[in-house]
Amino acid sequence: MTARTAAAQVVVVGAGVTGLLTAVECVLAGHRVTVLDRGAIPDPSASSYDQHRALRTLAVGDDEATRRMGAAHRRWQELESLLGPGFYRQVGVVTAWPRERLAEVTHFAARARVPVETVGPSALPQLGFPAGTTGVRELPAGVLLAGRVLRAAARWLAARPAAALRPYSPVAAVDAGTGKVTLAGGEVVGGDVVLVAAGPWTRELVGRPAVLHRQTMVYLRAARRQARLWRNAPAVGGIGADGRAWVVPPVAGTLLKISSDAVCREVAGTGAGAEDQTPWAERLAAAGILRDPAGYEVVGIKACHYTADPDTGGARLDRLGPAVWARTACGGSGFASAPLVAGRMAEAAREAVK
Repeated sequence: MTARTAAAQVVVVGAGVTGLLTAVECVLAGHRVTVLDRGAIPDPSASSYDQHRALRTLAVGDDEATRRMGAAHRRWQELESLLGPGFYRQVGVVTAWPRERLAEVTHFAARARVPVETVGPSALPQLGFPAGTTGVRELPAGVLLAGRVLRAAARWLAARPAAALRPYSPVAAVDAGTGKVTLAGGEVVGGDVVLVAAGPWTRELVGRPAVLHRQTMVYLRAARRQARLWRNAPAVGGIGADGRAWVVPPVAGTLLKISSDAVCREVAGTGAGAEDQTPWAERLAAAGILRDPAGYEVVGIKACHYTADPDTGGARLDRLGPAVWARTACGGSGFASAPLVAGRMAEAAREAVK
């Protein structure tokens, strides 16, 4: 008989997708978890809270990243079984590639054992593909219903005695040396492991260099003549006249979402309320993403914020002290890879009480 592993005390700062999944994984591993957030849990104003996010596995030219995302995809499927069905739709993800690179892409996919198929622009006539490109559809990929993910995780945790959800508990400071978390009201919460995954506020709490970005999203409803084209449609990237745009399809009652790297900009703070989003939305409308823009009704325009590592431009997980970790997450890729961070933090909790 093996001795039962001692339970660690885990403190999670930030109840976005990384924070909540970390709490889930740590509770499953037998640890006690406290989740602190400055707003509600989940918080509709948080960066992670959205209608949907694309989940893909293929990173052409990067074997390790493809392996990691394959592992994340499998864990997402397991989490859906654990937390309750209904937040993942495996509709595939299409990426537009120059035709001269198709052989390279399909060969890499075959070597990585990621099933793909080529998709000509005529198969998605509602979208504008860059000249000279063809789509490659990843079959084991699709759309995560982001808001449903957060609500399901929060419900699951609320029913577990080992988890304490503490909304409206803003954190003022995190001591990387001692693992002590000080709340705005002066209360101190300590943990064997502390994960700071507070989105745009992470860099303020731990002093970690990070670049803050703002991106404009436009949410649309297709008219009847267009709606049929979106039935069972995949998420699509690399489209628009400049190949920098992407769309997430309307599934399970969600709206069509469009955006582009071209409307992603570096900002100093999260105060988007004073910024007029209309010029950015107009730029998206003129980007050649949709072939018939008049066939859609604009339902909403939203400014989203995310942080990125200043060196790589992507997501990062850093150990800042014996007990303290910080997650610098990045948009959709940060959401998709959240199960990997959660698994690493459950491992850190186990190591802390060996």
